[in-house]
Amino acid sequence: MVDAMPSGDHSSSTSTLGKPSAADKASPGSSSTRTVENRLGEAPATPSQALKRTPLYRVHVALGAKIVPFAGFEMPVQYPTGITAEHRAVREKAGLFDVSHMGEFIVRGQRAVDFVNYVTTNDVAALKPGQAQYSTILREDGTIVDDCLVYRAEDRVLMVVNGSNIDKDFAHISTFVGDFDVTLDDISDAVALLALQGPDAARILQRHTDTDLSKIKYYEFATGTVAGVDKVYISRTGYTGEDGFELYFPAEHAEKIWNALTASGEVTPAGLGARDSLRLEMGMALYGNDLDDTTTPLEASLGWLVKMKKGDFVGRDALAKQKEQGIKRKLVGFTTTERSFPRHGYPVYVNGKPSGEVRSGTMSPTLGIPIGTAYVRPESAAEGSSLEIEIRGKRVPAVVQKMPFYKNGSRL
Repeated sequence: MVDAMPSGDHSSSTSTLGKPSAADKASPGSSSTRTVENRLGEAPATPSQALKRTPLYRVHVALGAKIVPFAGFEMPVQYPTGITAEHRAVREKAGLFDVSHMGEFIVRGQRAVDFVNYVTTNDVAALKPGQAQYSTILREDGTIVDDCLVYRAEDRVLMVVNGSNIDKDFAHISTFVGDFDVTLDDISDAVALLALQGPDAARILQRHTDTDLSKIKYYEFATGTVAGVDKVYISRTGYTGEDGFELYFPAEHAEKIWNALTASGEVTPAGLGARDSLRLEMGMALYGNDLDDTTTPLEASLGWLVKMKKGDFVGRDALAKQKEQGIKRKLVGFTTTERSFPRHGYPVYVNGKPSGEVRSGTMSPTLGIPIGTAYVRPESAAEGSSLEIEIRGKRVPAVVQKMPFYKNGSRL
């Protein structure tokens, strides 16, 4: 992916990839579509909002995918096989996700590591070239602008952010560029991203690359050739709890790599619905649901991403103060005693008193039980604590459960 990327400071790529034509404008979604969007943490699009399309949009349509507005794109929420079948394919074999809506920023310069270390909470300096880490981007008050992945290469750092936050993230971190004499480029429109996930992912991908995948450890990456496409970032990361790889490469090659990976019939195309249920079973956060601009990493049970000893970073003083004073709420997982579906936004009660709302919720396809997340006061956050979820006017008993809910992923 990354050797041919542009240099210099600019806020958006000059590529026209994904820019909508007049025929690409959004249309109002059905009620079922809006339900899925809300569960995934995205506001429904209005008819006046022009949506982008990933380079695989026509492939998804040809496969019969149900397309919904998500993160400013028209994205596949499921294929005719259905969310449950796609979910199980990832847990048992392999599934392929188009996540090209995600954003990518390239940071170059002698102080690229210092810069990314300052605008994120994890310790970028601890990475060796070829390693990656999960992190958060904060404001000065400690609240979360976004969560992200950080990749350290020999001569640059790649930041991968949520698609719905690309412009916001770029504007925020750009304010710190001048202090570090680095260049920051938004290459999101020029990059495609596929996630091949599942216990069979390595075996399947190995047939299409000369790179020895056994040498890429979890949260490491290599640059190699995939399906005849050069300079692909092959990253052993994912959002499912299963083994797998995320592939970053120039967008014009998206159909070629997608077709190569799915040609044998062993890989199941998977949409946003399965991506959401898979990540929630693993207790992985979704920005817009579990994380937002009112939460801090300490409240969101992401304190392990905050490396206070590394030195100064944006939001450090606020988090130090919050640590000293103690957090007033904490993100927890829960299960319900009834099979009612706990949806995003449903009211939560503790000891009969309101305690916010369900942040994420679904019926776990693997476990067959309702699962969800919510913020509660620390004294109610211990495993086994009792909650109530109001579902269609009825308060349903729930119990705090340690995450991940699913504990047998091939990446555990």
